[in-house]
Amino acid sequence: MSAMTAVRTTASSQGPRPGLRERKKLKTRIAIRDATYGLIEEQGYDATTVEQIAEAAEVSASTVFRYFPTKEDIVLTDEYDPLLEDELRARPADEPIVESLRHVLRRAVGLGFTEEPEVSRLRTRLMVEVPAVRSRMLESMSVTGRMLCGVIGERTGREPGELEVRVFSMGLIGALTETAAYWAEHDHQDDLGELVDRTLNMLADGFASGHGAP
Repeated sequence: MSAMTAVRTTASSQGPRPGLRERKKLKTRIAIRDATYGLIEEQGYDATTVEQIAEAAEVSASTVFRYFPTKEDIVLTDEYDPLLEDELRARPADEPIVESLRHVLRRAVGLGFTEEPEVSRLRTRLMVEVPAVRSRMLESMSVTGRMLCGVIGERTGREPGELEVRVFSMGLIGALTETAAYWAEHDHQDDLGELVDRTLNMLADGFASGHGAP
């Protein structure tokens, strides 16, 4: 799962159509996820078991674990995460990375959240309320961090493993994760696109835009 789960990209509508095998796998993954969301909405996260999810999705428990190693992964993983890297790499090479992220995430918020707003709200609410989900999400941040390190390294001519590249990458991920948490903690009343813009402005300008330092 990407640390930017809350700002998913919908670039999956582009590119070649996947083969039959891939479509069947995707259908199974979606069925498992939909069953999970439905059960959680009905009876809560802790009361929902993998066995119940398997029964609702009409698959075996072993199939659930084959697609998702943990229950937390069902909530956090989606098919859009790997496409973030492609979207970033498609941006102009001389564009500041913060502006590239702004473009990609604006598109993600504008397209993705209008399709499944209730799922987006559920996922971010669980991220805040359920310690196991939050913990699993934090574990996965390193995966997205390595991806960003590669993109930023290419843009700047630095090695992806350099301290400055790693700090900047993880700073971006942490900031966007906190943006999602803030959105959920405030009952999803704010416009997510505006929150993302505020976050990226902060990363680019600090408190120079009129906000006093804490």
